[in-house]
Amino acid sequence: MTAILAVPAGLIFGSFATVVAHRVPRGEPFAAGRSRCPGCGATIAAYDNIPLFSWLLLRGRCRHCGERISPRYPLTETAMAVLFAATVLILGTDDLGSLALGLCLCALLVIVTLTDLERRVIPNNVLLAGAGVAIGIAAASDPASLGARAISAGAAGGILFLVAFAYPRGMGMGDVKLAAVMGLYLGRAVAPALLIGFAAGAVVGLVLIARRGAAARKQAVPFGPLLALGGIVGLWYGNQLVDWYLSTFFNA
Repeated sequence: MTAILAVPAGLIFGSFATVVAHRVPRGEPFAAGRSRCPGCGATIAAYDNIPLFSWLLLRGRCRHCGERISPRYPLTETAMAVLFAATVLILGTDDLGSLALGLCLCALLVIVTLTDLERRVIPNNVLLAGAGVAIGIAAASDPASLGARAISAGAAGGILFLVAFAYPRGMGMGDVKLAAVMGLYLGRAVAPALLIGFAAGAVVGLVLIARRGAAARKQAVPFGPLLALGGIVGLWYGNQLVDWYLSTFFNA
């Protein structure tokens, strides 16, 4: 039942994520003002702003001018709903603090993915807000974990800082900050999250080289979405992966 309830919540937060991802990189206040059509500037009525369903009913076009509305909006809303429902099913509801952290991390990673794909930027304001939320939830639900989370954040950010320092064309400081914030949410599970992000980046690089040859080496690929992928896997299965690794190689 909780997972079912997470679906409409995910749709709503997905709609909110598209607003944040659109406005924050442009310096616009995300909490002020109604949504407007990018074509004619008409204010979008509440009944035309229902996540997913309004886009389907309007067939992806503005009611006033017929301007095409990007399918990224319903896709983002649907993706967030799926992430929310899956997170509830996998993490369960016994530890509400961990569940709240997981849902907030999903929202943060979706926003970061949108901004990095569209603008090649991971906004500091978004990361700062995400870090504050993580610290607040952890302090309220499991204050004893704050020290370990801080260590994980420092380690994750430090590793990516070294990579960015050695290869500045391949990674930006936004990726470094994102890794640190992920450490606050995931704790030790950030380790497999980073490994999966790097592995995904290697796969993407190999595919580009196979398709475009040596020219692909000069092509910039946003790393934020790949880190986000690793973050989701780390959220769902990171602790199990760490336990498996320790028990297999260190008998811990």
